[in-house]
Amino acid sequence: MTAERPRRPSPGRTSPAYWGEIAAGQPDDRAGLWRQHADRVNRSLCERWWPDSPVHRVLKTDLFDEACGEGLLPFAGVRAGQVHGIDLAFEAAARARPHAGRAALVAADIRRLPYADAAFDLVISNSTLDHFEHRAQLGESVAEIHRILAPGGRLILTLDNPANPIVALRNALPFQLLRRTGLVPYFVGVTCSRREGSALLASAGFDLVETTAVMHCPRALAVAAARWLDGRGARTHRRFRGALQAFERLGGWPSRYVTGCFVAWLARKPPIRPTG
Repeated sequence: MTAERPRRPSPGRTSPAYWGEIAAGQPDDRAGLWRQHADRVNRSLCERWWPDSPVHRVLKTDLFDEACGEGLLPFAGVRAGQVHGIDLAFEAAARARPHAGRAALVAADIRRLPYADAAFDLVISNSTLDHFEHRAQLGESVAEIHRILAPGGRLILTLDNPANPIVALRNALPFQLLRRTGLVPYFVGVTCSRREGSALLASAGFDLVETTAVMHCPRALAVAAARWLDGRGARTHRRFRGALQAFERLGGWPSRYVTGCFVAWLARKPPIRPTG
């Protein structure tokens, strides 16, 4: 199935045109050390929170990871009956298509999804909703995810962690400075603390099941080191991947909501309770 081109692109940092340029300018980094580590962290979280009951339809809410690396579509493809992926930018969906297997990819806005009510058993949204300019847009997206989830369906959500000092400093700096220095090549928007995100999910009608934090290595340093080491030998790669993975042990510490780059929520749409 080919990706469907969106209509009426609008200007600005949250427009299809903007994110299309970002997607088109990203290198294919499937063999890169950092991309492999990020995919592994995301897969590990999904494995931990994957439903015990059969998943007939799963939706992933952006395709940036799949456009640049392996992402989560292959992982979901062997665990769900049908896999769907959306991205605001047609270019991201098109770049992900050759590596998406049987997944159906569509260019669409997370705030106005082209799916019927209760269409999915699981939605995976890893660092999708932290690129909006306004908190209200994040709320619209969560409400729309709630609409398309079946009763009893799950949402796995991650957002930038504002309690992490490095993330907080990055978010406080002007975007133009971040872009010029190459620290962040794309717009970073609003996010939520663990408490704020939990309240947002509850206001949309979700039951909160669990929270955690992931990606505990010092990200900016790790990305730079990975780029420098990408051309080194297999032994060096193994040692570096092992060092990155060792940081994830911090996820079991009480300080995890300070060291983690992302806060993660597992939420459930309440099941329909029998009456009478």
